[in-house]
Amino acid sequence: MIDGSMQDYPLTLDKFLRHAAKWHPHREVVTAAEGGTVRTGYADLLDRSARVSSVLRHVGVSVGDRVATLAWNTHSHVEAWFAIMGMGAVCHTLNPRLTAAQLAEMVKASGARIIVVSADLLPLAEHVVSRASNVVRLFVVDGIAEDKVRGGAPVRGLETALLEAPADPDWGNFPETSPAGLCFTSGTTGQPKGVTYTHRSNFLHTLRILQADVMAFSGQDAVLAVVPMFHANAWGLPFAVPAVGGKLVLPGRHTDGASLARLIATEDVTVAVGVPTVWLGLVDHLDATGEELPSLKRIIVGGSPMPPALMERLEQRLGVTVQTSWGMTELSPSGTVAIPNDEARTASTSGRPAIGVDLMVADNVGTPLAEQRNSEGHLHVRGSSVVDRYFGETESAASADGWFPTGDLARIDVAGNLTITGRSKDLIKSGGEWINPAEIEAAVGALPQVSLAAVIGRSDVKWGERPVLFVELSSNQPISDDDLLAPLKDRVAPWWVPDAVIRLPVMPLASTGKIDKNSLRERYSDA
Repeated sequence: MIDGSMQDYPLTLDKFLRHAAKWHPHREVVTAAEGGTVRTGYADLLDRSARVSSVLRHVGVSVGDRVATLAWNTHSHVEAWFAIMGMGAVCHTLNPRLTAAQLAEMVKASGARIIVVSADLLPLAEHVVSRASNVVRLFVVDGIAEDKVRGGAPVRGLETALLEAPADPDWGNFPETSPAGLCFTSGTTGQPKGVTYTHRSNFLHTLRILQADVMAFSGQDAVLAVVPMFHANAWGLPFAVPAVGGKLVLPGRHTDGASLARLIATEDVTVAVGVPTVWLGLVDHLDATGEELPSLKRIIVGGSPMPPALMERLEQRLGVTVQTSWGMTELSPSGTVAIPNDEARTASTSGRPAIGVDLMVADNVGTPLAEQRNSEGHLHVRGSSVVDRYFGETESAASADGWFPTGDLARIDVAGNLTITGRSKDLIKSGGEWINPAEIEAAVGALPQVSLAAVIGRSDVKWGERPVLFVELSSNQPISDDDLLAPLKDRVAPWWVPDAVIRLPVMPLASTGKIDKNSLRERYSDA
């Protein structure tokens, strides 16, 4: 027997807010609101979160129960997160950009009896409740709501309920392997699936993204979390920023270019995080107004491929470093992030994995490729924050040795940098041969005239499918079809070149900000 031991210190998520409140009590959490901003410090946030836990406990919420949230990125939403997770319940985030019918199916699946909802989303919540009889109560945040019954469930303002609630939480007295969050995938490539996060998985994910070669936040940073809290845990930002005592800046519901520029300027934001389409709106606004954002040093992007022309515009116009990344809801969600000061950064690469996540490329039946570097294959991943089994499923989603198939096609270079080369479900089979839309999109998307590019397969009597190119152009940037297709010459086989170019005034986007190829297919695949 070896003498000595280490303390049992469960990795539960309440510790992030407790740490921030003790060691950075006055560091601000700022929310953009109508007519100004709402400010609070971490000590006050802890007190209010504890009171929210008391409110939830009073109406019967206990360890393991699911509590849904239908809200924007606000301090009230962060309070609800820590209140739900801290008491051992499970925070089921709902995407307000989905339909009531879609949300109701998710709520029925999770069994949530309570929804914490933003005041402006109350009508949507009412429609959800009318379809999901398991929901018995609505608490309203970020606005005033009259106490009454809506959609069959009583409604009460959470702010009013807090006046009667003591700040005496019983937080963290459960195993670190307990479930903490539930998030459904976006469903852009199939039916949404529920991913259950544990305290341990999110705690380790937080430590991973804080590393110097990953997101590298510090207590000196003011971090703007544009990525929604209902989208894969807002990439872990509500845990990571308090963990280092940074300033957390939340945009509320308004993420247009003008609103973000104003928030970045007034709050001296140093790091901003969100999908590429958000930053397209920001740089278009800055070009139109001539405004400058001197405090901003880094932009971290993910969720969809980064158009090379947009990355160049951001870095030249703003003088920032753009860090590309790759991840999935099933990864909690970060998989790889480009190193902040790596001169080899490009729009197409997504960086290297940090400790805690491992990558492997395989053939179409899951057998690892003999050569793992510079070989295109089907990407698999495993790690401490990677899904093992989907919510409600009995079978593991991973192989016997832990490899989870992501559905992405990828290549890993000699330096370990990951490049996503396509989605296996997006491949177009033309005349018995495969065409990879991602390669075409990358080439065309590098043109300065192109804001967004997408390629889908369209039915063809002779070839089965043929590629069609869709583009959203930058304003006042005319370009011919021949010039749009010119970058493909000598880069792809001639039969890969799209048969048609369709210009869209606005590219359809899914609820997470990705290009909605399902929408394009529904409208154009049989045209």
